[in-house]
Amino acid sequence: MKLCTLDNGTPDGRLVVVCARGQRFLGADGIAPNMQGALEAWPQCLPGLERLAGRLASGDGEPLDAQRLRAPLPRSWQWLDGSAFMSHGELMQIAFAAVPVPTDRPLMYQGLSDRFYGPYDDIPMTDESLGIDFEGEFGVIVDAVPIAVTPDAALSHIKLIVQINDWSLRTLAPIEMKTGFGWVQAKPACSAAPFAVTPDELGHDWRNGRVCLDLKVDWNGNRFGRANGEPMAYGFHELIAHAARTRSLPAGTIIGSGTVSNADYRMVGSSCIAERRAIELVDTGAPITPFMHFGESVRMEARSRDDTLLFGPIEQKVVQA
Repeated sequence: MKLCTLDNGTPDGRLVVVCARGQRFLGADGIAPNMQGALEAWPQCLPGLERLAGRLASGDGEPLDAQRLRAPLPRSWQWLDGSAFMSHGELMQIAFAAVPVPTDRPLMYQGLSDRFYGPYDDIPMTDESLGIDFEGEFGVIVDAVPIAVTPDAALSHIKLIVQINDWSLRTLAPIEMKTGFGWVQAKPACSAAPFAVTPDELGHDWRNGRVCLDLKVDWNGNRFGRANGEPMAYGFHELIAHAARTRSLPAGTIIGSGTVSNADYRMVGSSCIAERRAIELVDTGAPITPFMHFGESVRMEARSRDDTLLFGPIEQKVVQA
């Protein structure tokens, strides 16, 4: 099942169910007021949402206007982003000349969650010199998660899977990292692809709490990377358990995988510019690829084995705020 949110002039938008190819929709009016409402009452809302999905599969529905699409969850109680790909962590240590921190726990930070940009929104940035970078990720949205949940139990709390662009300002990141208090200025609002999908939509490509799909990233129309989401050091169920060790998580919490990255990055490319610059630093002694400039664009998408565009694309341009 695919869900999305249409702009209706309210902060949380209108929840709708979308057909498999994302071309037609039926409104979930009377089932849930919005995506957040559905997540807070998932057992009660699910049968009605599934009935709408069945009608769409039979050819019912009205055409979907892409210009009305917002992030599936336009604002969330909580956005927790992991860094679960080892190759990304190793390259970032090179990029920022950082000393590895020995730990046997997942890396995670809490980011800005009061807004998520829609899939086609222009992205306002204040200054090109701040190192504007995209970061392609997968994420999950959970229902209410109890404190101290186990990884096995956490799997059942994953209700939706999403695709995310976690924007970063690389000039500011190492400065804030050195304070030991985490990121504020270096992490503006994220973007999200239009469709949130239930795990069953991925079929065999959802296994071990991981999205085992290539995330294709194009920068200014040129292929930049196609890293696969399977090699996470920790699955999403383990990231959830880590986040809930000392607190419960409210329904609508979004948890990110961190930048999708593979050990064979020279073959598959990268999901962020900082990785490419780190590779250049190793190969040539200096980074060559610049960060983004105003007017430049990025596109991200993940497709199923039958070439279905699962989450829909993120297509965005950076503009001056």
